[in-house]
Amino acid sequence: MTESSVAASRDGASSDGGSQRLVLAVVAGGNFTQLGARFLLPPVVPLVITEFDASESTVGLALTLLWGTYALFQFPSGVLADRYGERRLLLAGLLGTVVGTAAIALAPSLVAYGLFAVLLGAGAGMFFSPASSLLSRTFTNSGQALGALTAGGALAGVVYPAVGGYLGETFGWRVAVAVGAAVALPAALATAGLLPRVEPANPERRLTAAVDRGRLFELVSRPSVAYTTVLAIVVSFTFQSFTSLFPTFLIQYRAGIDTTTAGLLFGAVFGLSSLAQPVAGRVSDTFTRDLAIAASVVLTGLGFLLLLFLPGRVGLVTGAITLGAGISWPGPVQARFMDQFSDEERGYGFGLVRTTYMFAAAPGSVIVGTLAERVGWVAAYGTVVGLLALALTVLLVNAVFRLDL
Repeated sequence: MTESSVAASRDGASSDGGSQRLVLAVVAGGNFTQLGARFLLPPVVPLVITEFDASESTVGLALTLLWGTYALFQFPSGVLADRYGERRLLLAGLLGTVVGTAAIALAPSLVAYGLFAVLLGAGAGMFFSPASSLLSRTFTNSGQALGALTAGGALAGVVYPAVGGYLGETFGWRVAVAVGAAVALPAALATAGLLPRVEPANPERRLTAAVDRGRLFELVSRPSVAYTTVLAIVVSFTFQSFTSLFPTFLIQYRAGIDTTTAGLLFGAVFGLSSLAQPVAGRVSDTFTRDLAIAASVVLTGLGFLLLLFLPGRVGLVTGAITLGAGISWPGPVQARFMDQFSDEERGYGFGLVRTTYMFAAAPGSVIVGTLAERVGWVAAYGTVVGLLALALTVLLVNAVFRLDL
């Protein structure tokens, strides 16, 4: 698929529909595997803690290093994608996922576990910005396409935690984590063999643009970009704390939950999220990005409150369902960012803001883990609910005062 065919697809040319679907299928499949490799880690955190005689906060720090490195690689991957094309970066990200996940499975100590988590974060960090840029160039309704992309990741949250929890209890956490490498390898081969070659969006861009401080500041200081970044930091902080520690929360806070059951519930939440994300993307395309984001924020906060304060099976089920419906913001948030950038800026600009908001949110794992260890889970996830309330306030101010951010 050449650059001209991409332009034709954005104009709605039906002849390119098959190529569009192929791009979406391959890219969403790659997102499924690179995110799934990281989703294998939270369900086996209790087993890692036991083997290495560690604490929740220490393992939370290792996971924070993973997500922090993942965040840092969003920007350079966007710059490189603009210059060399998204396909090469997608392939590098998947191969990095294979190597990093396999290394974690072989980690001889907690220090090595943390170092290999950084390696996984670097590899996986090269995937998502180029993937989002490619889909935004290919599809006119970018909110729906990006919703489908993130739904692939959410679907990974259905499968991987349940499989990881079962394999962890049955064969040990190392076998569970190694599954991530085994599944990511075929996705890398599919990317190499099936993804059409698309001309780079900006092959003339010099790599020194990555350190042009004036240009960087101009992008992130645009009012609408800064506003969206604040929202993205809050929802990403929530996502970090949820993906890293939710199974541990279920085991420690809700009576009668074991590792396998926690993995299944974790997967069920992501199953609902995988259904909700394309819907949220369509809502953002049909109405407004902010409406879709606000609905997601309200449902997520309500889900946490139900899980914290409504006892018994009713609280567990209704809280999980509400939380799953609420975790639907990725497509609308990312589409909102893409709306602010031209085609030539999308890889560079989106990579920059994604690094910014993900790095700012990366401490979510260690902060919530430390609060849970020292004060309890009510304070830990109560802090998350408070941040979501802050995001809702920002959305309401923009709407009520018609700031047009």
